[in-house]
Amino acid sequence: MSNLLKQSFKKSLRWTNIPNELYSKYEVKKGLRNDDGTGVLVGLTTISDVVGYKRVHGKKVDAYGDLYYRGISVKEIVENSGGNRYLFEEVCFLILFGYLPNKREFEEFKEVLRNEYELPVNYLERSILGFPTGNLMNKLQREVLTFYSYDDDPDNVGVFETLQKGVRMLAKIPVIVCYSYAMKIHYFQNASLVIHHQNKDLSIAEQILYLLRPDGKFTPKEAETLDTALVLHADHGGGNNSTFTNVVISSTGTDIYSALSGAIGSLKGPKHGGANLAVKQQMERVINEIGLDASDEAILNIVQMIYDGDFNDHSGLVYGVGHAVYTLSDPRSEILAKKCEELAIEKNRLNEYLFYKKFADIAIDELYRRKGIHVCTNVDFYSGLVYDMLDIPSDLYTLLFVIGRTVGWVAHNVEAKLYSNRIIRPATKYVGELTHYKKRNER
Repeated sequence: MSNLLKQSFKKSLRWTNIPNELYSKYEVKKGLRNDDGTGVLVGLTTISDVVGYKRVHGKKVDAYGDLYYRGISVKEIVENSGGNRYLFEEVCFLILFGYLPNKREFEEFKEVLRNEYELPVNYLERSILGFPTGNLMNKLQREVLTFYSYDDDPDNVGVFETLQKGVRMLAKIPVIVCYSYAMKIHYFQNASLVIHHQNKDLSIAEQILYLLRPDGKFTPKEAETLDTALVLHADHGGGNNSTFTNVVISSTGTDIYSALSGAIGSLKGPKHGGANLAVKQQMERVINEIGLDASDEAILNIVQMIYDGDFNDHSGLVYGVGHAVYTLSDPRSEILAKKCEELAIEKNRLNEYLFYKKFADIAIDELYRRKGIHVCTNVDFYSGLVYDMLDIPSDLYTLLFVIGRTVGWVAHNVEAKLYSNRIIRPATKYVGELTHYKKRNER
């Protein structure tokens, strides 16, 4: 069969070619991007705003970045949190309901989430442990879809019902992720199977560290750092691929489990959620090649090799540098870099953090020298190092992105139902030739 498919595919290229100039002729925006790299407007939202440039006389101009959740800068949120527990839960409330909760509302919301940590009776044994798989993102997709069968009214896509189901999954997905990882290393790496019961006295960030570690222990700084990372991943506008995928799917009127599963599938892609792992792998190769004590000249040399396609994965890309929206700075990267430095001091790994910082500065300068464009580190640049210092396995890097972003997916799903509520159905233009059907004996 493979030979037939290969031959037929090669033959088909003679008939299915789409010349690049046709995209300009018909004003088709590849990747839903304008010519200046900005995104094509596909909706309106009050949930979050991603600011990476400004318009001056109709032209895009670089600017220092900011990220707003319901109109509040994420910088302000983190800086004024005072290291309080449950910052991610507070941000979840803000994103879902549009305002900061008072003390009573916040305590009740935390209680709602705590009560949803628990999985259905025998779910762990039958679904998670009973069906081991090597890829945890695919595993999570299946587990989310499985919850359709545990819902007494799964096809009820009313606005409030969608919100309820979404909050339920927001609480359960971190538990599913941790148990799925325990299952994977038990079946595929012959590790001991260690399963802790959920602890309702812990925040979501603390729960993750508790469930992942055999001894269940973690420091306040570790929990604070992970809590902050989840906050930074909670939402990033309605145009990012996974959020848009979620809204497109839900616009058909289907259930939230299908929409969330589709969003997870989108986030699995290395061009979206998998970038943090690509950064970690890149930096490991760089450090193995030149060492942490490398001179600026040695770092510049290896940066040039990466840009020239002669090192790492030969893509010509320095992962973690540059972003589709942010130009001069990514606020998430700035916040995470600070937390990374604090954690590195606690872990006695400050030399690694300083190497990352120097590497990034040199890579940014080199790209400007080559192309004359301003770029910055993005949130993925430091997240892999942060997770590594938290002893979180690389298998879970993208899954932590899912845990953080679930609340954004739910919020945009609900918002689209409230104010748009139309099936998303853009158009494409046929540019092939018209021909006639030939009978089989005449071909």
